[in-house]
Amino acid sequence: MFANPFKLKKQGILGMNKRNIQYIGRENNRKYYPLVDNKLKTKVIAQAAGIAVPKLLATIERQSQLRKLKNILEGLDKFVIKPAQGSGGKGILVIVAREGDTFIKPSGQKLELRDVHRDISNILSGLYSLGGKPDVAMIEALVEFDPIFEHYSYEGVPDIRVIIYKGYPAMAMLRCSTKESDGKANLHQGAVGVGIDMASGKALFAVQHDSPVVQHPDTGYDFSELQIPHWEKMITLAASCYEVTHLGYLGVDIVLDKNLGPLILELNARPGLAIQIANQTGAVKRFDEIDAQVKGQDIAKRVAFSMNHFSVV
Repeated sequence: MFANPFKLKKQGILGMNKRNIQYIGRENNRKYYPLVDNKLKTKVIAQAAGIAVPKLLATIERQSQLRKLKNILEGLDKFVIKPAQGSGGKGILVIVAREGDTFIKPSGQKLELRDVHRDISNILSGLYSLGGKPDVAMIEALVEFDPIFEHYSYEGVPDIRVIIYKGYPAMAMLRCSTKESDGKANLHQGAVGVGIDMASGKALFAVQHDSPVVQHPDTGYDFSELQIPHWEKMITLAASCYEVTHLGYLGVDIVLDKNLGPLILELNARPGLAIQIANQTGAVKRFDEIDAQVKGQDIAKRVAFSMNHFSVV
């Protein structure tokens, strides 16, 4: 569809250099980065602001704590282990069931306690953290995703990525796990990205490895029939993260728990660009429209503007 840089610019496609300089560099004060780069700090500030997040079950900060790992995991059948300062889905271990001291991943692969021990040890050593710094392992409750998504995700929890620019929801996509992505909703690992209409929550286009797809590669269900429930509530929740983080260019990841409703999973000060491919539209034109708005609008007005101006259905 886009053959050369001139056509890309005409379509308003945001490239890496412009993103880094004009949006991340200009809109995101570095002093606020720790609020989103560290998932533990993100959880604390979100809870303080009354924003719902997945329940934190335990943290492991030192290698010496691993001697009591069996006790720490006692009674936990479903959980997620993740590095507090990880990125790109690296280092995340999802456990959906257990049989004694045998832990079962979404793929059905079985792990022994020593395998979990090794994974957490790698997290603590900084193997997955930004800059290779020593890290903390977080153990969170596994999100029970809403049945509305059961046909559009394979052995994992789908999430909604919303790009927030100056407090306005600018673009969104659903990220659906696949067999290839090992139950993780990470596009770089083979998950499917589905562009979402900003007014209705309806699916627009779907891509895997930046190539168009019509159906989920594992379940065979057509993405054109997908519509996300509670859509306005979701993007309102995402927009509220602007006041919490003070970041002008922000990625907000939301999951829909069948019992708890929308939960903030992560915040990202450097959200990627593949969301434009999933939406088949460029971000720059939308950012320009937002730049033209009067500053200081409340959350409800910002959400209403985005729903009215960025719909393509």
